[in-house]
Amino acid sequence: MDNQDIGGPAQPLLSARQLVKHFPVKGALGKRDVVRAVDGVDFDVLKGETLGVVGESGCGKSTTARLLMQLIHHDRGELVFDARTVGGHDLPLRAYRRQVQMVFQDSYSSLNPRLTMEQSVGFGPSVHGVGKRESLERARDLLARVGLEPSRFAGRYAHELSGGQRQRVNIARALAVNPRLVILDEAVSALDKSVEAQVLNLLQDLKDSLDLTYVFISHDLHVVRYVSDRILVMYLGEVVEVGPAEALFESAGHPYTQALLTSMPSMDPANRTLVSPLSGDPPSPIAPPSGCRFHTRCPHAEPVCGQRAPRLTPVAAGHLAACLMVEAGAGHSRSPAVALRLQEV
Repeated sequence: MDNQDIGGPAQPLLSARQLVKHFPVKGALGKRDVVRAVDGVDFDVLKGETLGVVGESGCGKSTTARLLMQLIHHDRGELVFDARTVGGHDLPLRAYRRQVQMVFQDSYSSLNPRLTMEQSVGFGPSVHGVGKRESLERARDLLARVGLEPSRFAGRYAHELSGGQRQRVNIARALAVNPRLVILDEAVSALDKSVEAQVLNLLQDLKDSLDLTYVFISHDLHVVRYVSDRILVMYLGEVVEVGPAEALFESAGHPYTQALLTSMPSMDPANRTLVSPLSGDPPSPIAPPSGCRFHTRCPHAEPVCGQRAPRLTPVAAGHLAACLMVEAGAGHSRSPAVALRLQEV
């Protein structure tokens, strides 16, 4: 079924609303603190798109992925999948997980070493009520689809495969229950570049042929730019920018995004980065800074940045940034005096 037949290409398939996840930790002298891993996140995943998610290590990308998959439960907020609330009477978790699957970074530890590849791929359908024979037939068909000849690979175990082959098995396993949304958490970061390119092309072919929607999480901005329709940037548990991939790369609205883009390696010797785009380490997620969480590292920070938390503000059609420099009347010397009226297209 084409995405336009189920609500149109611009309709949200999955929406996160004020999603919060805090992990309790013991502080000094027995004091109880919390790690604010995800702290009030709002975003939509549109039907048929690839949404790239980027940010430094510890910014909350993987926690967000696990919340979307409901491997861990959020403290506050809600998930809405195709206009139905996840986890309630409207859409129980079992029905939700038939439509949403995940591919993890570590291709080896995410496979059961006691199961053959066809058993691993066929396990999901059998859990959801598909007969054993049909599950194994589906598994063999999917192995062939991801480029692993069933006569050679169906009976093998995880330790007998290379990293790229194991990741192809994980992709086949994720597709075995016919999901509509696939979450890819650093799914190609452990592969060498030649294998990475093959897996990325495979993912694109599967997306086109099966009408899939992807959430693609990665620290590699080159890869994210290649695969994504839109990109979401996270910093210290919050969304700081979201917009079309090319628009974000050409005219980033948030200083953190600009710093990330500046840090991208270049093959041009005349275009090398000579000065670090950011100074210092990210603040502790246990005690994040007041106001804008990036102001302690921002080259444009002013006193107001530590007093007022910015809101996601339009900088162009479909392009939002959480920075006082783009928010009208925010008190920053670079803030626009009058709000821009942007016509959505």
